[in-house]
Amino acid sequence: MDPSVLGSKLASGLVASAVRKLFVPHAPGAGLVDKPVRLSALVSFRGEKRTLGEKEVRALARRLVSGSTDSPGEPPFPADEEPALVEAMTARLLALGDLEMDDVQAVRLGHRELARKLRDQAPPPAGLSTDACYFLDSATEWACLHILEFFTRRSTFVARTLVEQTRYQAELIAKIDELMTRTPRPGAQDSTFDRRYLRHIADRHNHITIYGIDLRDSPDRWPLEVAYLSLEATAVEERTLPEERPSGPVTVQLPAEDALLTHDRVLLRGDAGSGKTTLVQWLAVTAAREGTRIPYVLPLRTLIRAGVLPAPSAFLTAVSCPLTPPEGWAERVLTAGRGLILVDGLDEIPSADRNHTRAWLQSLIQAYPGNRWLLTSRPTAVRADWLASEGFRELSLAPMRRSEVATFVRRWHTAAQAPSYEGPLLDSLRTKRDLARLATNPLMCGLVCALHRERRGYLPTGRKELYDAALAMLLARRDRERGMEMEVELGEEAQLEVLQRLAYALVLSGRTEMDVETAESIVERCLPSIAVRGDAGTALRALLLRSGLLRQPAHGAVDFVHRTFQDYLGARYAVEEGHLDVLVSHADDTQWEDVIRHAVAHARPRERATLLRQLLSKGAPRLTLLALACLEHATALDPAVRSAVESRAAGLIPPRTAEEAKVLADAGPLVLELLPGPEGLTAEEALGVTITASRLGGEEPEGSLAVLRRFREHPDLAVRRQLAGTWSRFDGAEYATEVLDHLERRNLFITCKSAEQRTALARMRPWSDLRFQGAHTVEDILACLHAPEAVRLVSFWDNPLLTDLSALLSFSSLKGLGLVNCPTLAGLHLLSTLVHLDVRSVGDLTGLQSLRSIGYLSVDQELPGPDLGTTLPVDAPLEFLSLGRNSTDTTGLRGLHHWSTLRTLSLGPLTTELTVTDWQAVTELPELSALHLNAEIIREFPHAIEAMPELPGIEKLQIPDMHGAEDLSALVPRLPNLRSVTLQSRPDVPISDFLYAGLFPNVDINVDQR
Repeated sequence: MDPSVLGSKLASGLVASAVRKLFVPHAPGAGLVDKPVRLSALVSFRGEKRTLGEKEVRALARRLVSGSTDSPGEPPFPADEEPALVEAMTARLLALGDLEMDDVQAVRLGHRELARKLRDQAPPPAGLSTDACYFLDSATEWACLHILEFFTRRSTFVARTLVEQTRYQAELIAKIDELMTRTPRPGAQDSTFDRRYLRHIADRHNHITIYGIDLRDSPDRWPLEVAYLSLEATAVEERTLPEERPSGPVTVQLPAEDALLTHDRVLLRGDAGSGKTTLVQWLAVTAAREGTRIPYVLPLRTLIRAGVLPAPSAFLTAVSCPLTPPEGWAERVLTAGRGLILVDGLDEIPSADRNHTRAWLQSLIQAYPGNRWLLTSRPTAVRADWLASEGFRELSLAPMRRSEVATFVRRWHTAAQAPSYEGPLLDSLRTKRDLARLATNPLMCGLVCALHRERRGYLPTGRKELYDAALAMLLARRDRERGMEMEVELGEEAQLEVLQRLAYALVLSGRTEMDVETAESIVERCLPSIAVRGDAGTALRALLLRSGLLRQPAHGAVDFVHRTFQDYLGARYAVEEGHLDVLVSHADDTQWEDVIRHAVAHARPRERATLLRQLLSKGAPRLTLLALACLEHATALDPAVRSAVESRAAGLIPPRTAEEAKVLADAGPLVLELLPGPEGLTAEEALGVTITASRLGGEEPEGSLAVLRRFREHPDLAVRRQLAGTWSRFDGAEYATEVLDHLERRNLFITCKSAEQRTALARMRPWSDLRFQGAHTVEDILACLHAPEAVRLVSFWDNPLLTDLSALLSFSSLKGLGLVNCPTLAGLHLLSTLVHLDVRSVGDLTGLQSLRSIGYLSVDQELPGPDLGTTLPVDAPLEFLSLGRNSTDTTGLRGLHHWSTLRTLSLGPLTTELTVTDWQAVTELPELSALHLNAEIIREFPHAIEAMPELPGIEKLQIPDMHGAEDLSALVPRLPNLRSVTLQSRPDVPISDFLYAGLFPNVDINVDQR
């Protein structure tokens, strides 16, 4: 019978009342007098408090048994077995008095286990059927459930339970304390060692060593924070793209130190000196300081020396860690997935050991999943999918960008406490292209910095030494000092012999890459002369893997890691073979410039002189400058040849006019290294140098910027205007920081054309004179001006978005406004305090008449009405009025008499010929002393000049936009009192003052070449 069915037949009230009779009445307290309080002391048929006997217990059992048959339904047992069931139930209830436990222990035991103990304590029932036995067991469990319920309701139960729990907890705590004292916890030992080990890792790997540099004043160890840069890593991955873009390989870029954030297993490839080991140290130190993971730095070249790659328990011993971990510590770390395993230098072990290394890695990864793994290698050491089956993601370290190089140089000089060398080296890296191409990774940057400091900042005079030191380091010393061994023994000279032949073959072909078969054939022809064992393929593979100079950019191809090494080694071979005529025959090709310069460095004095004479003999300005650039490499040279080169170049550098500057710029970026100043230059020469550098800004922005930044403190206005006007040729933020923000602002404005320049403008010191060119919203303009009250002059060019000038009311100091091609603009009447206004192609001029403070006004669009006074403010104190194209088509010069204060009148270019009536209006201006007459009027409207009356009040004449052949003789009798004449040329059109000197005797003639 199911117990739930039995429960429905045995009413809870019946069982509960029967159970209560079995026990003596309870009293308050915890029942602590009898220790312990056995059930025999609680039942009412045992002990001194007996009130029930066996007869009474049997009666209670009968009530329980017979009660189950009173309800309707199938009886739970045969009727003739009821007496036997009563006897069995009686025996079990009486067994309560024989149990050695108290009420708290009974409750903890549970009703089923209590029933089982009663069943075991009482004699087994005899002669009962299966149904009767099942009923007996179920009824016993049901009674025990009520018994336990009764115990929990006794007033002493809760108190006794608390006492028992207190005793139990006290005993447990004492036993645990004793156990901990006798046997310390493994976890506590691990935690203590974790802290010691992490401190050790952070200290041990917080410095890097620059191998192969033995400079007197430059230490070979640097703090990691100095040497480490956040370099970029790239990966080519297959991705599913949106429907509008085809699926396929995608290049992913991310900071190298984030490589393990998205993937637990990474194979990182990078060329020699690209920063792989430094990245490993950075990851180890970062993890140690943050305590996020337990790093293991495992250089394979060290591990492989023991012959057997270590198990985790031997990791620390294998790398000579002085700390001794607790037994099993490494296994526990890796089992918990807390490890960061950094395996460095797969390329630094023999190829025969690499498959064994892969098996070692695979077994570790399978045994200890959940950890993070980084493996570094040079690009060609193993094939692309070498660990793909283990889920390794492949990344490649990218070369350092210009900004990263600059950051490295600044940090290096800060750590070396050599700030005076920082600026000159940064300038050299910007202007000297081969030097910049060399410094593309942390290793070479460190070499350049150290050599520059060692030579007290005169790196250009020792460039050959720089390359020699770099080659010596890459070809031999670096691997030797790191304890590396090559599969094929190639000494430094043997490597150089092979490499320079490969380089010269590339130079002659005009290429930077050759196929592997061609490279092997060149190596094979070279082997007999260098006495190296092995075949050409083995030797080439050794050079690719270990030299740091060759690489495989793609399958089946070979090239040099830097073009500058190719040119340097190719030039060395050309000189050794006496191929000077070949060099000179290619001098007109700009691709050979660096080869020729390196050849001069390698050549003997007589060969140098021959090369330089042949360059000068061609008479080309660019080759003269190339010869001048070669002088820095010519430590020993015939003085006559040196003098010839310098005297020839002196006619080119520095440029003294804008025209000379433009011709010099045509020679190309080579000239940037040769530009002098600003010290020792006149204002005209300084302007010429800045014009030359500016024109090369698009082709060589870094080098041009390095020249221009030297002139940022120059006081000359023309120089400052040149520097401000060339902003758009450079990176907006960098140029603003390096040049613009240092300029003297007086009489100077800058033009802002892009969102990038607006952002840079917001970071600079306030400018009082500004020009915004292009479609800028009012909100964007205001956002980039953190001090609008400082703006004195502002102009807007080609802006269809500018509609309402009310936004300029926040420019509380505004005195001048320029509006050019703003067709939707309105609201001129709001700016009543303006003193200077220039309008061209503005949609609405109705507000002009409200500007009664205007003293300078320039109009270059048609003015409506019969005379000038219809549109212009007749009561304004004008002193300067410029009337340009279309402005007089309707009005002529009628109404000019309104402005008796006018001192300067500028006319043209006009589209309507001036008449006698127009000139009559000019004669009515009593203060007029200066006349600007556009040369287009003289060329296009000669009758207008014939109609001009004599103007004795004019003392200054300015003629802009000249072609250089204009006939000015008609002006002489009409302007009898001239004191000065200024002739302004059109851009790139030279004019001569000799043509006009005789026309204006006793008059100062100034020529302004634009």
